[in-house]
Amino acid sequence: MIITISGKPGSGKSSVAKLIAKKLDCRHYSMGDLQKEIAEKRKISLLELGKLEEKDPSTDREIDQRQIKLGKEEDNFIIDSRLGFHFIPNSIKIFLTADLKTRANRIFKDKIRKEHNPTIKKTIQNMKTREQSEAKRFKKYYNLNPNDKKHYDLVIDSSKPTIEEVTEKIICHIKQKALNIKR
Repeated sequence: MIITISGKPGSGKSSVAKLIAKKLDCRHYSMGDLQKEIAEKRKISLLELGKLEEKDPSTDREIDQRQIKLGKEEDNFIIDSRLGFHFIPNSIKIFLTADLKTRANRIFKDKIRKEHNPTIKKTIQNMKTREQSEAKRFKKYYNLNPNDKKHYDLVIDSSKPTIEEVTEKIICHIKQKALNIKR
């Protein structure tokens, strides 16, 4: 079983994916973590990396190939990735959404991202810039809108429920899907 979790920045993809992986005792991969590693190695921010990726698709292609390879060679894992649903089509596809204020507060409180998000206002500005950059790249490179809910098996608004509640909804969905497959 492969589970892909997508959503906008701050929707809870990574936190929920980590908790599901722990509860289901499976591996967790994060393409956001990979992006952060690449940005850190280059000593630039995620926003700056996104701007570079608009001009040079090589970083996106590297991440895409890693996902495709995982989908073909491994099983029993969860991946949080904006485009995981596309590159691993045989997955259970989940989309997390949340209102802008909630997402901005989550990112603002993230100590790792604090350097580039000193205020809520700057955080929202950075989020919008990043989302525009990603939308431009994903349309240009793949003719895709990962925020279109039609791509997913389950869509959850994570604005109000806790991480645990969101995780339980997803696990219930997965179990129900597994029961339907066995029938």
